[in-house]
Amino acid sequence: MRTTCITLFLLGMVNMSLAQTQDSMNTFDSTFAHTVYFWFNNPDNEADRDLFEASLKKFLDNSKFAKTNFIGTPPKATREVVDGSFTYSLIVTFESAEAQEGYQKEQAHLTFIDECKHLWKKVIVYDSLGL
Repeated sequence: MRTTCITLFLLGMVNMSLAQTQDSMNTFDSTFAHTVYFWFNNPDNEADRDLFEASLKKFLDNSKFAKTNFIGTPPKATREVVDGSFTYSLIVTFESAEAQEGYQKEQAHLTFIDECKHLWKKVIVYDSLGL
């Protein structure tokens, strides 16, 4: 009985530590948010989408500055105030405006732009400082 209780306790601790680790890895940093919207030349082209997603994920995995990120596509909007005209959105958070400046110049970011700039016809960026 004692062994069973100890085993259950240890399993519970392992589960809690894994949950805390995952949670802390996904915590949104509200210091500085960099939001980017991409409009593709050929938004229905699967090869273009595959290239973009692979290049973007490689870039974000190798960024020294990006803390958290979100890659999205527009949902089917049911309200007039929702703009679903973009092809992809990206939200990246940083610990400071200076870190975001470093991100702009880092090789991983420059490589992503070089690999994918031919895919888009328009890009809009919104940067925000947290309150």
